[in-house]
Amino acid sequence: MAQDNKSPRGSDTIDANLKRVYQDVLDEEVPDRFLALLDQLKAQDAAKSDPNSDSSQ
Repeated sequence: MAQDNKSPRGSDTIDANLKRVYQDVLDEEVPDRFLALLDQLKAQDAAKSDPNSDSSQ
């Protein structure tokens, strides 16, 4: 029964640490190279969906 008392407290510590690490990852900046890649992909999508685009000729 002694382990039953430790389990919730240990679980709370693990939960708190996982939440902290997850929040740290969410707070990280997106690298510039990823932002540049996203801009390139958006430009490609815009060119494909633009009926006046010269890319089909």
